[in-house]
Amino acid sequence: MPTESSRARSMNETRDRILDVALDVLGENPDAGMGDIASAAGVVRRTVYGHFPSRLDLVRTLTERAVAEMTAVLTDINASGAAADAAWVEFIARVWPVTHRYRVLLALRRGEYGEAIHGLLGPVDELLADLVERGQDGDVFAQHLPAGTLSQVAYGVVFALADDDQQNGTLGARAATITTLLMLGVPETRAVTLVDDQP
Repeated sequence: MPTESSRARSMNETRDRILDVALDVLGENPDAGMGDIASAAGVVRRTVYGHFPSRLDLVRTLTERAVAEMTAVLTDINASGAAADAAWVEFIARVWPVTHRYRVLLALRRGEYGEAIHGLLGPVDELLADLVERGQDGDVFAQHLPAGTLSQVAYGVVFALADDDQQNGTLGARAATITTLLMLGVPETRAVTLVDDQP
């Protein structure tokens, strides 16, 4: 007879599988429904709704996972004390797989879930703005926009390139990093050198 802990572990595994499958399904079709996700996960709709009472709950949970992963990377990099432009390069290199995995959030953020996703991304937005402000204070990044706005513009491009890369496979972290450094006001020769020096 299953123990309480084995039942809980099984439920957590099912929940995690549903989330992983939801990322794939929504990545292919942001308008996919809970039934599509259930079918792809090999469970009945009732099981999906048992873990996520609504599609909004599912999207919120996916966003929380993305935020946790990105915040961990940013916190680590901000604590490193590296120059802001070098820190940005390391951030994009480490977060590119995360961005790729959660790229559907960009599409969902433009739709009916925009407010919920935007609210959850607050910690990431703050850490990015801090990094860009550090670069502006050190005359490494451009100052034509406030740090919060400039960081959002630059990071939005990372998501856009990740989405494009998924479709045609010609871009990658290197292209995303150089493009965002240019947008942040880093000269092209410096941007290329920084990226090529990345281990």
